[in-house]
Amino acid sequence: MRKILFTLTLLLVLLTSFQTETSLAKNNPSQDSEELRLQDMLMNMLTPNIEKDLRSYYYPKVIKDFSPVVAPWKIKVIETKRINGFRGFILQITFEIEPTDGGQWVPIGKDRMTYEISSGPEIKLINHTHLKTYKLPSDSKD
Repeated sequence: MRKILFTLTLLLVLLTSFQTETSLAKNNPSQDSEELRLQDMLMNMLTPNIEKDLRSYYYPKVIKDFSPVVAPWKIKVIETKRINGFRGFILQITFEIEPTDGGQWVPIGKDRMTYEISSGPEIKLINHTHLKTYKLPSDSKD
């Protein structure tokens, strides 16, 4: 458990130490980089929490037939910041995500989520703003 905390904290520190406003949030990268690998590792670790929080929002209030699924490569980092100053280990990450149906990877909506990550490890949803619900293709059988 401590290894997960250490790895997550290290990834967030490295991700926030890049002075660019996360070029990944603005571009679709065409080649691998250390920043992209760190972001992908972080998204892999956060995906279970994201899916749990999205499930509680979407299912069954918005979608009744299935629970939303997250594709880690479709998470767009908007902002990262430290809450308690330089070298403080309470961090926040905000991103936009389009959860999908999980089968055909059809987007079902768009959400902006902010998580606070601190030692423990503790990952806490701070804010969830549902931006849009997409109309799903009909299952008509001709």
